[in-house]
Amino acid sequence: MAKTDDYDYKLPPDLIAQYPLRQRSDARLLVVDRSQNSWEHHHVRDLPTLLSSGDCLVVNRTRVIPARLVGSRADTGGRWEGLYLGSDADGNWRIVFRTRGQVQSGCRIVLRDSDGRDRMVLVILAKLGDGEWAARPEGAQADPMRQLQDVGHVPLPHYIRDGQMVDFDRESYQTVYGDQLGSVAAPTAGLHFTKSLLQSCSKAGIDLATLTLHVGIGTFRPVKVPNLEEHVMHAERGELNERCVERLQLARSAGRRIVAVGTTTVRVLETAAHQPGGLAPWSGETRLFIRPPYEFRAVDALLTNFHLPRSTLLVLVRTFGGNELLRAAYDEAVGQKYRFYSYGDAMLIL
Repeated sequence: MAKTDDYDYKLPPDLIAQYPLRQRSDARLLVVDRSQNSWEHHHVRDLPTLLSSGDCLVVNRTRVIPARLVGSRADTGGRWEGLYLGSDADGNWRIVFRTRGQVQSGCRIVLRDSDGRDRMVLVILAKLGDGEWAARPEGAQADPMRQLQDVGHVPLPHYIRDGQMVDFDRESYQTVYGDQLGSVAAPTAGLHFTKSLLQSCSKAGIDLATLTLHVGIGTFRPVKVPNLEEHVMHAERGELNERCVERLQLARSAGRRIVAVGTTTVRVLETAAHQPGGLAPWSGETRLFIRPPYEFRAVDALLTNFHLPRSTLLVLVRTFGGNELLRAAYDEAVGQKYRFYSYGDAMLIL
């Protein structure tokens, strides 16, 4: 039985990246070779020479929505912060929030835009469980995505400047290819790509395929139970279309590798590959928790960032790369002062 404590490690706080690099692809890249039980130090810009012609690079095209909500309580004037998680067919929002004091159904929240202007009143309706609440914008209803564009903020993780956004985060915390709105956090491995790097990969004969997984709030939550098998995995919505499946099958038939960019991409590919007929188009919600023992069916290599201790993402990466090898690789990254987490450096596991 895998223990959650086994996925803990010590990280000096100064290695948690607080700002993105000026040039995304200049991030350092620890290339881990499972067959040789070794690693080398490179940069993300070296990918066209590290991968082979015919390999298929698979990216998650989700885009982060301005899901962070900032405002004050109409009854007390106290500060209020929340996060939009989704909405139902009736126009009710699912949110989590924090504020001082007790909040009751009917409480009105004045939401402010990035310039500090009052833009909307949100009415708290009822508790939903697991820390979530139902809420509803007051007045005329509109598409939630349009409303969030007016009042929402980029939801940076708490470990980046205590979640406080600055102007450049609006683009820095998005991939250059993301065009499907729906995530509350970025698929961070993809943040290293520039349009120029993608062109260089294409010129090297590396194929590019896209899928979608909208990252949910569960990605921020550590595993709190002592045994991994007791953890209840969060659900995330995604899609793998027929065109992407065809490209993956073409790569496999030619003896080339499927290279997943990020753990979100892995979750979609492996969910689709575990269907009764094998890898096929898929859409819906996945609760797949990749932990040992696990047999990977669709992914041959993985580009990923360095992840938080006791997280499902770290469990996935060590399951894929090999427990002892990845433990040692993380120690190497700490020793060589790699930058960690969302705005940090990356690892390529071959």
